[in-house]
Order: sequence, then C-alpha cells, then structure tokens
Amino acid sequence: MELNANWLARLAAYHPDRPAVFWRGRWISYAELYRRAVRAAESLAGQGIQKGDRVGVLSQNHLGYLELYFAAPLLGFIPTLFNHRLSETELLGLIEYTAPKNLFYGEDCAGLASRLHPSTFPLESLQTLPAGLLPPYRAGLEDTALILFTGGTTGLPKGARIPYRQLLTNAVQTCMSWGLRPEDRYIVATPMFHAALNALCTPMLYLGASVMIQEKFDPAGYLRWVAEHRVSLLFLVPTMYQMLAQHASFAASDLQSVRWAISGGAPCPAPVRQAFQSKQIRFKQGYGLTECGVNCFTLDLDEAEAFPESVGRPMPHLWARLVDAEGREAEQSGELWLSGPVVMSGYYQRPDDTRAALVEHQGQLWLRTGDLAQRDEAGRYYIVGRAKEMFISGGENVYPIEVERALYDHPAVLECAVVGVPDDRWGEVGLAAIVLKSPTSEEDFRTYLKGRLAGYKVPKHFLFVAELPKSGPGKILKSELVSRFRGQHA
Repeated sequence: MELNANWLARLAAYHPDRPAVFWRGRWISYAELYRRAVRAAESLAGQGIQKGDRVGVLSQNHLGYLELYFAAPLLGFIPTLFNHRLSETELLGLIEYTAPKNLFYGEDCAGLASRLHPSTFPLESLQTLPAGLLPPYRAGLEDTALILFTGGTTGLPKGARIPYRQLLTNAVQTCMSWGLRPEDRYIVATPMFHAALNALCTPMLYLGASVMIQEKFDPAGYLRWVAEHRVSLLFLVPTMYQMLAQHASFAASDLQSVRWAISGGAPCPAPVRQAFQSKQIRFKQGYGLTECGVNCFTLDLDEAEAFPESVGRPMPHLWARLVDAEGREAEQSGELWLSGPVVMSGYYQRPDDTRAALVEHQGQLWLRTGDLAQRDEAGRYYIVGRAKEMFISGGENVYPIEVERALYDHPAVLECAVVGVPDDRWGEVGLAAIVLKSPTSEEDFRTYLKGRLAGYKVPKHFLFVAELPKSGPGKILKSELVSRFRGQHA
C-alpha cells in the first residue's frame, strides 16, 4: 500500500484560497502554505541537504515548523525538534546525539543556537536562502518524518523516529473518531517541538480546517483569540487550562464558539474541568504518547462527561492490552501495551532502548508504554499513573494519581503532585507537594484525606511549594520533587 505523504499539495489544489494558518496577524492560505513549503525545501537543497539528513529546529512556536514539516516529504530530510527550554548542556548532548547538518532558530534562540552548532540560520531564511533543485523523491510510509524527543525526566531524552505512516494514520483516525469538521478552528499553543504538530495540527490541516499559531502561551491572548476568531476546539495540557481558568478575564470571556475541549499530557484535575464546564464547554480527557503518535483513545462527549476520568477506548487502528508485572495478560489492571500503524519505528541510534520498548507478542509488535491503566467492563480505559511512579507502602500498592485526585477536591489546593519516598518502617511512603490557594496545615490535609482514602495511601510528608517543576510540554517533573525532598532530609 502506498499513501501520499505530500498531501498538502492536494489540499492547496483543492481549495487554494481557504485559510490554513494564522501567523503574526494574518491568514496564510493553503496555496501559500504549500508554496512556502516548496521554497523551504529548495533552500535546504541549496544547502546540500539530502535524504536522511537531520535538520534541527530550536524555537518557540513558529510558522517555520510547518514549513519544514511539509518540506520534508519533498526532499527526504528529517526535521529534528529541540526543546528550547532545556539547558545549554542538555541541548549540546542532543545535538551531539542526532548530529543535525544545520540548525534553524527562532529570534529568542539566536545566541543559544550559535553556541550549539556551527551552521545556524533564522527560520525566516527558509524563504530566502539560495534555492537548489529538488531531486525526484517520494516519501515512503516507513521513512522517518520527524525525530521527536521523549519527555524523559532523567538522563538524555531519546529521539523517537516518527514514520509517515504514523502521521497519516493519526490524522485519519483523529478526524474520524473525534468528529473534526472543515470549519473547525484551533489554536496551537502547546509546544510545537513536542507533539503539537501531530496531535491536532496535522489532523486539522489534513481535513482542510484552520489553525492559529500562538508563539508563546499567553492566557489573555488565548482567550481573546477564542472570542475574536470563533475558535471551536481547545487542546491544551492541564497546566494551561488551569492558567486560563485562573485568569482575571476568564469569567467574562466569550467561549460560546467552542464545541469541546480536550486535555492531554497528564490527567486533568476535576476543579479545572469544572471551571470550563461552568461555561458550558464540554470537556474530555485524552491520552497519547510521542512513541504512539499521538491520539490513542477516543470517547464521545456524552460518555466523556459521564466518565470524566476515562480516556476512552482505543482508536480504530490501534490495539491495547494490559500486562501484569510477570508479563501475563491482565483482565482489569496492568501496564498498557499498544500496537498498530501509529507506533514509532524506534529510537534513533538507541537499539537497546528500542528493544526494551518494542516487544513482539504472538506475531504482533507492541509498544510498552510504561503507563499503568485499568479497564472497566464496558471497555473504557483509565490511566492510573506511570509504572515507575507507583510505590509500595507496607506491602500495599499506592497509585499517586488516586491521592492527587483526592487532594484536588480540597478547596485550598491549586496544584499538587504525589511521589513515593523511602521510609525505614514502611519501605516507601507518600510525599505530597502542594501549591496552595490559601494557608492550610499538614494536619488538616491528613484529616481530610483519611476520610477519603485508606490510611496507607495518606502521604506521610507534605511539601508546600510556590510552584511545581515542569517540563517544556507542561508535565510535572516528579523526579525533581524527590530530589528536593531527599536534599532536605539527607
């Protein structure tokens, strides 16, 4: 089977004048977006870039991401997207690991880029560099379309090789299963160096809908765009939704155009969901990961509201199974394994990590997600945490997400995270790191939780912080909380 990786050319021909991307105050049509992609490919050809070469990007959200994304199937290079929020030392490690031929940067990253790589260019130069001839090339389904780095919290992130089959299958499944429409409009506010390109941006453009690029997430600007441009879909991580709900203009914001909102990256706390539901916005929980790109489950809105903690059922072209610690099939709870055409090709130059993540079972290749999940009798899945985050206290399994959900019901909790830390008596006990809305004591929290959870699930330690450490995509870095606790209790 052969699919068209250069599908933007068709969209540009079918409806050339339809608005595709809103960038820095103006709409770019499908025809113009494709012209810009072709010009970007010609610029890279002029630089000697060939099939298989990595081309680095270091920037906040920028139109250049899309120009390179759609130029890649014309030339065969691999856009390699770096997290600009990492330290210079971390980025140097990733540059050495992936060896991009050149590095394109956004304005805010110019100085950093020049220190990281000997051949750097501003993203705007994709439209102005000397043009070269494009060779005859047609991207295959197994060709690598992107290298996206996993959001690891320890060690050097791994570069997941994302094949074109993943991008195309995810686009089709998302359009169909989520009920996307050509008239839909959405704001790309999550980082484009992460999963934003293939989470909703690709499906929307594949359908002929419209996307708006917000260079850096700004709650006031986001709410204003929703009202002014009649945005119909919201896709953010929980931290961003919380920032919107807390903003002074939220209560008065006109969000009537929004058909539904979906949260990804981490479970969304109930108070945050309720804030949007109070404005008649229908809300559902998503689940996906870079290696399985990236929308893995679906649930219709009525069911999502009836079962708000569920991520739904597997997408049509995805298989899911639950596996216990001994590698046996589990009926209701276990590690989530996924299989299908959206699974990555492997980790770039990391054969051992690839073998650990991709496992053959009964003639089928499965991705071990590392996430613990539960499945109810109706086939709905619930993510209960990372396998490595579950801890055992006095012989009993404790899932941090269960404790976090209970904490979020406390009126004084703005944000929280629960981790397991060593304990001489019980082996491990809970540490709850909390950002407070109002002053509250540890004893108040213990009393509150004892009425809702078994005693062994109630955290022994409480850490009150001004903010929780987060990764670029907005995930809470629980390893940093453990390190901070250990430093205080050395």
